[in-house]
Amino acid sequence: MKMRLALMLLIDALLAVGALLSAMVLCFGGSEICRYWNPRLFACTTVVFVAAELFSSYLMDVYTVDRRCKKWEIFINSLQAGVTALLILFVIDYLAHSLVLIDIDLALCVFIFFLYQFLWHAFSAFAVGSSHLSPRVLILGTGPLARQLGKMIEEGDTHYTLAGYLPCAEQVERDAEPVPPELLTAAGGGLLSTALEAKVGVIVVAISERRGVLPLQEMLQCKLEGMRVMDAPAFYETVTEKLLLEEITPGWIIFSAGFHRTRLFLFLKRVSDMLLSLSVLAVIAPLFPLVALAIKLDSPGPVFFRQVRVGSGEKLFTLYKFRSMRTDAERDGAVWASEHDDRVTRVGRILRKYRIDEFPQLFNVLRGDMSFIGPRPERPEFVQTLKSQIYYYSKRHILKPGLTGWAQVRYPYGATVEDALEKLRYDLYYIKNHSFLLDSQIIFETVKVVVFGVGSR
Repeated sequence: MKMRLALMLLIDALLAVGALLSAMVLCFGGSEICRYWNPRLFACTTVVFVAAELFSSYLMDVYTVDRRCKKWEIFINSLQAGVTALLILFVIDYLAHSLVLIDIDLALCVFIFFLYQFLWHAFSAFAVGSSHLSPRVLILGTGPLARQLGKMIEEGDTHYTLAGYLPCAEQVERDAEPVPPELLTAAGGGLLSTALEAKVGVIVVAISERRGVLPLQEMLQCKLEGMRVMDAPAFYETVTEKLLLEEITPGWIIFSAGFHRTRLFLFLKRVSDMLLSLSVLAVIAPLFPLVALAIKLDSPGPVFFRQVRVGSGEKLFTLYKFRSMRTDAERDGAVWASEHDDRVTRVGRILRKYRIDEFPQLFNVLRGDMSFIGPRPERPEFVQTLKSQIYYYSKRHILKPGLTGWAQVRYPYGATVEDALEKLRYDLYYIKNHSFLLDSQIIFETVKVVVFGVGSR
């Protein structure tokens, strides 16, 4: 999934450069470009134009393409991205035209890129939906786990095609749900011949008990033939970008790639936390008096809300927020916020919808209690309950909690143990795979959440 996104971004960046050059040819004429050529301005214009187009495309979900995506949806998303990019470029053109932009028709540049992008993404969506172009997956096993993965491929945005299920001859499983007969391949020919005949690209081992069951020699031959052989948790992680906690063992965590942090990475992350926090505070600080005034006029009580949360290593710290609830909201004890919670004030609903109530936590980041990106800090009362009910829950406290995080941008607000389990899948995925590239993606996703007010309560 990450490689696909990186590829889409790279190709769009190249298309943006192509659109800029095409617009220059149309505006100046091929033979006249040399007269207007300015290497510094061209380089600045290219960087600004590409950044504006990619940012707008990401903001408008242009890169959220699955096999069910229709061409008109791609058209609308690309059009919205183009309008957004044009607005951004007009602002830059007004503020610093002579410094960063060539004297060229910006609307023409954006329109040409829109055409290039739509054609490319329409083809990409066709490729994703085509069973001939997407990787074919053979699932080894016929039990509940195998069926779960099969349904995930058939019904979800997986960019894979299900080739079928192959039962193990010596395995007896009680299926929670029968495998469709048309997807059940005959085991008589063996794994290798079945995989070659079905033109399989990926083999997923979805068997809970493997001892004495796996056809190891044939799996080795498949691997040497160029097929990917994956276990169920690894495939689930690749497709969903979260962890299949029910099938993960301590041994899997120990021997799997990831969960690696160096002192240099932690140092650079701390430096980036401080720089990001100071930059955001410099932009939003003028809003603080207005927010404080709105809170005071709306309901009696303090402007800021302080609450004890669990941080890295399960150490407690005081978290700061703009108050969005009545002062007597927890007179009966700690309670998760619910949808349409009547404890939330009128101003508080707006603050929570656009995450404005979270802004004071930037001071927690500067103090070192939190990171800009990481698992959200939970209250100690809830942590004790969740640790007793959810295995691995305490592992989310390995990293500093974050102002935003992978679970926050991928899953709506949670108010149950089941929600906490689902968010833990994302938190542990982040802990396993954290990198500056993933952090950059989370920041872009957070901007989308703040702008559109997604997932708030």
